[in-house]
Amino acid sequence: MNGNPDSARFEFLASDGGARRGRLTLRRGSLETPAFMPVGTYGSVKAMTPESLRATRSEIVLGNTFHLFLRPGLEVIAAHGGLHGFMRWPGPILTDSGGFQVFSLAAQRRISEEGVAFASPVDGSRVFLSPESSLRIQRVLDADIAMIFDECTPYPATHAQARESMERSLRWAARSRSAHDGATRSESGASESPNPNALFGIVQGGVFADLRTRSVEALREIGFDGYAVGGLAVGETEHERNAMLDHTCALLPPDRARYLMGVGRPQDIVESVRRGIDMFDCVLPTRNARNGHFFTRDGVVRIRNARYEKDLGPIEEGCECATCAGGFTRAYLRHLDRCGEMLGPMLGTIHNVHHYQTLMRDLRSAIAGGRFEAFADDFHARLAPSGG
Repeated sequence: MNGNPDSARFEFLASDGGARRGRLTLRRGSLETPAFMPVGTYGSVKAMTPESLRATRSEIVLGNTFHLFLRPGLEVIAAHGGLHGFMRWPGPILTDSGGFQVFSLAAQRRISEEGVAFASPVDGSRVFLSPESSLRIQRVLDADIAMIFDECTPYPATHAQARESMERSLRWAARSRSAHDGATRSESGASESPNPNALFGIVQGGVFADLRTRSVEALREIGFDGYAVGGLAVGETEHERNAMLDHTCALLPPDRARYLMGVGRPQDIVESVRRGIDMFDCVLPTRNARNGHFFTRDGVVRIRNARYEKDLGPIEEGCECATCAGGFTRAYLRHLDRCGEMLGPMLGTIHNVHHYQTLMRDLRSAIAGGRFEAFADDFHARLAPSGG
């Protein structure tokens, strides 16, 4: 099986070393890569409207299968025609499978070959997720990219533990592929149309190169519309993460998009693009904004610092986001934060997401122009220690 090229068509446009410039065309639109996906866990990117999100030039968002299944439930989302109608976002959406959230519930879960049983963090009820149920949920959500249900290997793990986890994920990957492609029926019993959405596989194997090789080879044999690198950014060192990316990206098919799950900091994104990653997601720009941490090209502005009490400048000089271009000053943002006004996180989130999308746009331009190394050198040189 080779996936469905009509569900996710990746165009390779340029390269500079290992860095790739491309375009991924999906059912509801295309995205330029390298791309960053803001995280909309519960069907919204926190503190942003769809319109403000679009204004940051975001082209795709991530939804959380696990949390949306628990709240509000599939019946409510289905009544809106799927997640796009529910959250009023017209562009592409990627939904994770719930595997990472299950991974984070280590004390409350029980893993078997069939799937994972766990206590709901909402009301304590028993819940069971399997490859089949995860893909069934994602079909109702109707995201443009669904993810296979996998087991996220913990860190640290022995080679034997990582191999057992990776092999289970491969068996679940085959079941996920079958569930995604299989015939489905509506509540009335009538056959529904074939699944028009893409399905991405997830490479596992911890920090062991031989296991990553085995995972990639088996996933390629099954065939997916794109490939994610999972099980990183879970506690390993930066050196270990980069080594696994160097090794894994060299094995992945060049004509499919590559997605590094849960990363990251701007400097981690630059180094991952260097190694051939095309897509990213992370809660950092939104979460940090709610804590008064604003990203700039020269480091992080911590707005709670007393030095900004009378600062009449924007978060970042020259920034074109609605917050900076709109004349909102650091002094005003500090005031909003101290008073607990919700406008503060909203304005900060607009800036942070815009900053990430500007970084991606600059990376795309640098790759297309053969200037990636110069851009990366300048980026790291300008990134001052986070002391602001």
